[in-house]
Amino acid sequence: MNIIDTHTHIYSKEFDADRTEVIQRAKEAGVRAVLLPNEDSGSIEIIDRLSCDYPDFAFPMIGLHPTSVDDGYISEIGKIEASLLKRRYYAIGEIGIDLYWDKSRLKEQKTVFEEQLRWSIDMQLPVVIHSRDSFDEVLDSIYNVGAERLKGVFHCFGGTPDEWTKIAKLSNFAVGIGGVVTYKNNVAIETLGQIPLERVVLETDAPYLSPVPYRGKRNEPKYIVEVAKKLAEKYEIPIKDVANQTFQNALKLFDVSLKMQY
Repeated sequence: MNIIDTHTHIYSKEFDADRTEVIQRAKEAGVRAVLLPNEDSGSIEIIDRLSCDYPDFAFPMIGLHPTSVDDGYISEIGKIEASLLKRRYYAIGEIGIDLYWDKSRLKEQKTVFEEQLRWSIDMQLPVVIHSRDSFDEVLDSIYNVGAERLKGVFHCFGGTPDEWTKIAKLSNFAVGIGGVVTYKNNVAIETLGQIPLERVVLETDAPYLSPVPYRGKRNEPKYIVEVAKKLAEKYEIPIKDVANQTFQNALKLFDVSLKMQY
């Protein structure tokens, strides 16, 4: 079984003590590759280093996370843009708007988000979008910049059928499904019934949002198998079919090339 974890923070300090073992466990579970979302200029170096250490497993993204938008955002976005031109990145992300933690910086977040959307068009890269409590605002920015020229994924999709209906109109976008879908009474599991599997990629968001039965523990890429199991139940197909389809979806979206064997 081949699976790609399209969104994991295994470069974070939560993995400093056992990162090598985490990667080995992921590979043993069938995880063929992971994509690493950037947060700010401070995380670029470790993401780059990890992707160099594991060149056929860890694939870097770059971007400024909305919760990292502060008074110094102009300087920060400049540093990230400079880094973008130095090596290959596979997506602009994690970017977007977050109104859960702080609503006072909506204007700045929107400015930064739309600038990075323009980068993605110029560089022909997908975007990985964070839209916590900000779905309508994110959509507004996408249409402002040019929805027909953008492609990417709505990270950590836990939305309503109405939200999926709006995403469905964005033909070049997928939804990222992670551990939340395994939680009791989660609306996303019902919405999945409306979403073609061809529009789905799998993710963990490790170390966050561990799936059942690991909820409350540190998440890690090998747990993505539990997400695939839940989707297999919902779509009423074998888990290997979920893995294979989402694997191909991720390869295509992120333009990742993998060797057939490690």
